[in-house]
Amino acid sequence: MNNIIIVEYNASHQPYFEKFNRQWIEKYFMMEPLDEFVLRNPEEAILKPGGAILMAECDGEIAGTVALRKLDGEMYEFTKMAVDERFRRRGIAERLSYASFDKAKELGAVKVVLYSNTKNAAAIKLYEKIGFKHLKVESGVYKRANVKMVIDIDEILQPATINPLLYNKKKF
Repeated sequence: MNNIIIVEYNASHQPYFEKFNRQWIEKYFMMEPLDEFVLRNPEEAILKPGGAILMAECDGEIAGTVALRKLDGEMYEFTKMAVDERFRRRGIAERLSYASFDKAKELGAVKVVLYSNTKNAAAIKLYEKIGFKHLKVESGVYKRANVKMVIDIDEILQPATINPLLYNKKKF
């Protein structure tokens, strides 16, 4: 049984936050200086400016993460979504996504934007399923970004059914 619980980030989660994100970035791309800073200093880069980081636990193990970086009073960036390879295809990314939208709403977000790359086809498919809409990517944001998407918090498409046996309550 896959019991997925979403919890708020604490300092003991930093190695997981870095490891999970570093794995996929280095597999498909090169680490950028901003990546290094964010992964090594998530409190400074994400939390102190008013963002949030959520962690997924699956059967008692840390399995994934996502961050919300505050861009302004009403806009947050959905960033640093990563699930450990051992836990993929169990619904963790989707559960993290919905939990991040709950958190974004709690933080006062009206819109959430994300940047990605077409090499992340499965992730883009998930984002489209949830309700993200494609936008034109502006230059100079991230070297690897060739996809930009946005979602209005009030227009999020909730999953038709979530099996309550698979998803425990969130702890944030």
